[in-house]
Amino acid sequence: MTSFAYRGDLQRGCLWARLFAERMPAIDFRVVSELEGDVDATVHYLGTWAPLADYSRFPSLKVIFALGAGVDQFDLSLVPPGVALVRLEEPGIVGMMQDYATLAVMALHRDLPIYLEQQRRGAWSPEAVLPAARRRVGILGLGQMGAAVAARLTALGFSCSGWSRTPKALPDVRCHAGNSALGTFLAESEILVCLLPLTAATRGFLNAALFAALPTGASLVNMGRGGHLRFDDLVAALDRGQLAGAVLDVFEPEPPPPGHPVWSHQRILLTPHVGSVTNPESAIEAVIANIARHRAGEPMRGEIDRLKGY
Repeated sequence: MTSFAYRGDLQRGCLWARLFAERMPAIDFRVVSELEGDVDATVHYLGTWAPLADYSRFPSLKVIFALGAGVDQFDLSLVPPGVALVRLEEPGIVGMMQDYATLAVMALHRDLPIYLEQQRRGAWSPEAVLPAARRRVGILGLGQMGAAVAARLTALGFSCSGWSRTPKALPDVRCHAGNSALGTFLAESEILVCLLPLTAATRGFLNAALFAALPTGASLVNMGRGGHLRFDDLVAALDRGQLAGAVLDVFEPEPPPPGHPVWSHQRILLTPHVGSVTNPESAIEAVIANIARHRAGEPMRGEIDRLKGY
């Protein structure tokens, strides 16, 4: 018997169990917790958001399905050799990320942080209004999420460019690749949207040097991970006017501690990591489809390249 071990919310686990029974009855589904330490050699597939402290309890493990769009919470050096790590690719996550990017970019494009500050002061001072076609949006990271966000924003009329480590080609997007092209990309990004994966190379990527390379008065949207951002550098750039505003959906740690300046800074809009929320049913469908691919010897969607970390 081949088993799938689910580690997560128990209420959602009941839904997972029902759908597995309906759509993949050949797989024995079970819910596990960190406290259950018995060795189980039947488990070939594990679904979890957070890594296990000890993978030795599953000596026959073949695939770990990360129940989220990112995998930066996993230390790949601790994942057993030969075990594939697969991030979740499902339409619901992508659509919600597009929605959030639209919300954030529109808020900055139409100067919402400025107007919220004015409202608190009782001021009435309209800013100049630009059409979307004259607003240059730069997207850091052109993977599945970045490409989808670019498609949504270009459809709304924004002038979009994108940057990635390796060359990409997207409709109606000026694509830049590699470190040599980063400066050119930043210089034309009035609203910068971060959708990079969090790796050793991208931790602290949003820093003082990067902010200085943006046009004066540019804005930031961080939808990646809190670890991308050096918060003190952001505050300094906002306070001296290099940046006009920021929308942060992610932070490190989450939530920020009480009294942290992010709660009260007038040019920062903070949301509690709601850019995208996994839809249980579509997530289960995506995992089941990938198990079927794996059992058929086919490539799985979302499998992580261990050397790249994403």
